[in-house]
Amino acid sequence: MQSNTLFLKTSPLRLFLLASIPGAISMLASALYQTLDGVFVGHFLGPTAFAAVNLAMPFVIINFSLADLIGMGASVPISISLGRKQNREANNIFTCACLLIVGTGVLIGAVLYTAAPLLIRLMGAEGEFADLAVQYIRVYALCSPVTTIVFAMDNFLRICGIIRGSMFLNILMSVLSGVLEFLFLAVFRWGIWAAALATCTGMFISAFLAVVPFLRGKTLLRFCKPRFQTGMIRQIVSCGSPNFLNNIAGRITSILLNAILVRMGGESAVSVYGILMYADGFIQPLLYGMCDSLQPAVGYNWGAGKFARVRAIEKCCFSASGLVSLLAVLVIALFPEQITLLFMADAGQDVMGMAVGALRLFSLTYVVRWFSFATQSYMLAIEKSLPASIISVSTALVFPLILVILLWPLGLTGIWLNFAGTAVLAAVLSGVILLKMHRELSRPESPAPPPPNIRRTRHSHAD
Repeated sequence: MQSNTLFLKTSPLRLFLLASIPGAISMLASALYQTLDGVFVGHFLGPTAFAAVNLAMPFVIINFSLADLIGMGASVPISISLGRKQNREANNIFTCACLLIVGTGVLIGAVLYTAAPLLIRLMGAEGEFADLAVQYIRVYALCSPVTTIVFAMDNFLRICGIIRGSMFLNILMSVLSGVLEFLFLAVFRWGIWAAALATCTGMFISAFLAVVPFLRGKTLLRFCKPRFQTGMIRQIVSCGSPNFLNNIAGRITSILLNAILVRMGGESAVSVYGILMYADGFIQPLLYGMCDSLQPAVGYNWGAGKFARVRAIEKCCFSASGLVSLLAVLVIALFPEQITLLFMADAGQDVMGMAVGALRLFSLTYVVRWFSFATQSYMLAIEKSLPASIISVSTALVFPLILVILLWPLGLTGIWLNFAGTAVLAAVLSGVILLKMHRELSRPESPAPPPPNIRRTRHSHAD
């Protein structure tokens, strides 16, 4: 279905279902693979390797978050430009974004490969624990120039209305990665580096397939001769900053918490924290799939001046996010033992007791976490990058650090309570932001406004 028909003429509820369900399935497939990744490493390589993966993962995600900065940052102005019928400008932003992602992947991959041993030592890891974490990071670093493009292509396919194609691509990537990881670890008996190689191979194949429609010139977005402009780059960075800051701040928090946990509870505490992150990694993608899949539609309608449709779409997004989150609360709170055994089949009584208590406290997070999540996605889709950035940084870094200090006397229990406390503070902050922006968000239908950056940047047509 063409973007104009899908985004402007489809009823909000049907549009929500058409965009969010494939998006949720896509992210669910990714989450299932991430879960299988933890299960395979834990079962075939042992608890030390499982802990090493969790220690290394924040650095891996930082690498991919830079690609997400450009991909997501470009998606918003592309959608708005298309809504304003500025197709040439949309193609230029698309082309420049792809080149920037590949270049960034080369640079960051080189830095990460070189610095991996130092970064892991700074975390307090030693011996085999540290060696395994370095191996894992370096495989991702070597593959970074190619694998990073897959994150942006997923967004660009959805902008072009190829929503089901994006869904099948994500499913394919997850299936390929899972099959290869099982083959490498269970059959060939290779080491932790093979777990990373399996994921990178799945990403590489999916990235190639995602680029093909654009190379054939049969999509709404097409490659063109790039025109890099200061205003355009500034706009990409501005729109991508909330997600980027959320990823970076979240990884900084994870690194700090891992460092605290290594000293407070050793490998067992790091492993329990890893189980929480795997559980979170199953819920968050569902919310991402519902909220972020609608960003092209929201941005397109915002650019076209269809503000009533924007509000109707967002009502669906908030309602569905709340429902999914409450279901997640019930599952995590009722089945903590089963979740723990999924990743640590040979968990002793001490580890099991720690994990069960941590999961039940963690389940409280999603009673209100969905509200700030949906609000941040809403702000980003309509180019309100500052409030989105405030929510993301506060949620991922500021609130967790404040609560680490306040809850320090509670020991490990304070660490597990940190997540729920952060969610409550983030929900309050999001409510305040929505109230302050009520007048602007409630504006009546009007023609699309003129591109805002034309007045600021003489030679820029990025908006």
